[in-house]
Amino acid sequence: MSAAEEASAAAADAFPRIVAALIRVTGDWSLAEDCAQDALAMALERWPAAGVPANPGGWLMTVARNRAVDVLRRSSVEQRKLRELARLGQADPPAHEIDDDRLRLVFTCCHPALALESRVALTLRVVCGVPTGAIAQAFLASESAMTRRLTRAKSKIADARIPYRVPTGPALAERLPGVLAVLYLLFTQGYNASGEPAFADEAIRLARLLRSLMPDQPEVAALLALFLFQHSRRDARRDAEGNLLTLDRQDRTRWDAPMIAEAVALLPTSNGPYALQARIAACHATSPDPASTDWTTVASAYDALIRLQPTPVIALNRAVAHGYAHGPEAGLRLLAEARAGGALDDYPLALAAEADLVSRTGNAVRAAELFRASADRAASEAERRALLDRARSISGTP
Repeated sequence: MSAAEEASAAAADAFPRIVAALIRVTGDWSLAEDCAQDALAMALERWPAAGVPANPGGWLMTVARNRAVDVLRRSSVEQRKLRELARLGQADPPAHEIDDDRLRLVFTCCHPALALESRVALTLRVVCGVPTGAIAQAFLASESAMTRRLTRAKSKIADARIPYRVPTGPALAERLPGVLAVLYLLFTQGYNASGEPAFADEAIRLARLLRSLMPDQPEVAALLALFLFQHSRRDARRDAEGNLLTLDRQDRTRWDAPMIAEAVALLPTSNGPYALQARIAACHATSPDPASTDWTTVASAYDALIRLQPTPVIALNRAVAHGYAHGPEAGLRLLAEARAGGALDDYPLALAAEADLVSRTGNAVRAAELFRASADRAASEAERRALLDRARSISGTP
């Protein structure tokens, strides 16, 4: 790693801790971000030449704190905040205080009073330090529009007096699923075919942080395990031409075995929604080949999951699992039930699932038609090519 890369990595790692500490002291989100950003800019200017200091986090905290002190003095803000900032400079804050600040920041960014998209965007910007322009690109918005959205979210936190704290007791149980849902959506933004891979990395990093700060929460461990199982296949998901490969066509020797082992060790014995999804992912990740997949266990896990989350997509996945565990006709019956309400009518993966089940009944012509229809509705070019490839392979056309 070059000096510039080492400096950039050290600075980026410290950013959310500095922001969290400054928000706790000043209550001003914009001031905290601006001062932390100024400290990062100074570090990236000086460290590549002078070297990364022994305590980069302390160096950055001092610079950011001094910047905040200057701003507050110029604006004549009450003296209490200045005293708190001065205390930050007396010594490095204890580890438990840093951890508490970061956890408060995660829960505040993920508060249910904010729209879900705003929660994800605010988490990316404030907790992960992702530039606003990159967030805007992921959400197909202009940078100015995303800046306004982030500003509105921060203003809502201030205007609604959303507390900067981690809930306790029953309130924690009520709020934690919302936090995990934000991380899940963040991971999906990075893992899907047209997503930004760095977002999946950020979701894993945040899940690791949450796991270290909340070691007694089984759903936190389960979510991290689920991410790791899915991410372990990252390098095998495309062929040499960049085309997407379905699970059964991937080279399993390219899966990340240490990552899978870490995920297996995290698996809880609980039966929450993420624990069930993680166990499903484990059945796939630990199978040496497609034929060895324990589809009976997968189908049973989906039976339990749909009772907790009766969504059309879970019903679709349950139909596929039963189709492999108990035969394609069983899968097609469940798929018909899942599609009865019309929620999956325009969902390309529902047609692809039907195509796969139909192909295993021996009706290759109808299966190829369904794969082509699914390709017409695909959300990305990579998915469209993969579905057309399935249609060609079934029909035997070039």
